[in-house]
Amino acid sequence: MFKPAALFIGLRYTRAKRRNHFISFISLASMIGIALGVAVLITVLSVMNGFDREIQKRVFSMVPPITIANSNGYLADWQGLQETVGTFPYVTASAPFVTAEILLSYGGSVQPALLSGILPEQEKKMSALSDKMVVGQLANLQAGRFGIILGESLAGRLGVRLGDKVTVVTPQVSVSPAGVIPRFKRFTVVGIFNVGNGFGFDSSFGFIQLQDAQRLMGLGQNVSGLHLKTRNVFAAPENAMDLSHHLSSDASITTWADQFGEFFHAVKLEKTMMFLIMLLIVAVAAFNLVSTLVMVVNEKQSDIAILRTFGATPRMILAIFVVQGGLVGIFGTLLGVIGGILLALNVTSIVNWIQKIFNVQFLSSNIYFVNYLPSYIETGDVVKICLASLVLSLVATIYPARRAAKLDPVEALRYE
Repeated sequence: MFKPAALFIGLRYTRAKRRNHFISFISLASMIGIALGVAVLITVLSVMNGFDREIQKRVFSMVPPITIANSNGYLADWQGLQETVGTFPYVTASAPFVTAEILLSYGGSVQPALLSGILPEQEKKMSALSDKMVVGQLANLQAGRFGIILGESLAGRLGVRLGDKVTVVTPQVSVSPAGVIPRFKRFTVVGIFNVGNGFGFDSSFGFIQLQDAQRLMGLGQNVSGLHLKTRNVFAAPENAMDLSHHLSSDASITTWADQFGEFFHAVKLEKTMMFLIMLLIVAVAAFNLVSTLVMVVNEKQSDIAILRTFGATPRMILAIFVVQGGLVGIFGTLLGVIGGILLALNVTSIVNWIQKIFNVQFLSSNIYFVNYLPSYIETGDVVKICLASLVLSLVATIYPARRAAKLDPVEALRYE
């Protein structure tokens, strides 16, 4: 079977048993270093991807991609607006809402909260609230029943359970013979939800039925605004810009990016910087090939001189040592990818096992949004890491290979 001479000789040098075992050790250490660097890089990026996905799940399960409100504070013909936005191809669902900052009072405890009036059937299409219920159901919110659903942390601070009655105090006031007094109403707790720590949904959100909210806030048939769900949540800013060209100038359109865009940008930037920093580990291991191949070139000077006298060109000599160094990089990268993927797939179980054995808690949901180490492997990250490792390995072979190509056969054989 025909083989290019440079490839054949480079493979033979790689398989041959060297007289200098120290060179073999350095070559093996370079391969292991590359493998460890690649494995660590894949694992770290997978963990960061896991955190990113968990944060996205928390945010996008409760925060609508697009919100339409009005500059005067309320929407009058929200049904007509709902029909209008439903004609846009990127809008998959919409739901009206009434929102207000209120105080909740129970048994001497008072807590601030953000109260939202919703239509349960339409809200199911907008958010994952119905799937986050730990007690009760979203359908328990019925017009005229004055039921309320609270976040688990908020309910815990108030000390309420299912069936308890809490007092909702609104910013609106009522004029009575006794003077101006705040408007308040008693609501029955019909459900408790748990989204997870990190963004304050459980500690500051409450939901009531839309008509009850309209009566409480004195809005009549008006609402505070309209939530929109889009096909691609990350395209929401572009979709909002398009909507602004078709709706009236009084419409105020905001997206999830206005509230959380900088946070997600910071997470993306952190991942990029971590990739570059961890890539230095691979670079250090890859450039160990320089010392390895320099020693190989010194050891093989007579072989190089003989090959040159047989007609081998400098380019062929260069290719021989590029092949030899490239094989170290390829096998090191391959081992690193296998090890990195296996570690990334099992890092959650490994950390949980360590926590159980040593009775420690590395992650707290109060700080890291989750109480376990998430991991998610993205194919694109693995491909980029492989390419970067192979390129660094090949770059590291250039200097020793060029040194071998420039070797003068007369000088090499003078003392043989």
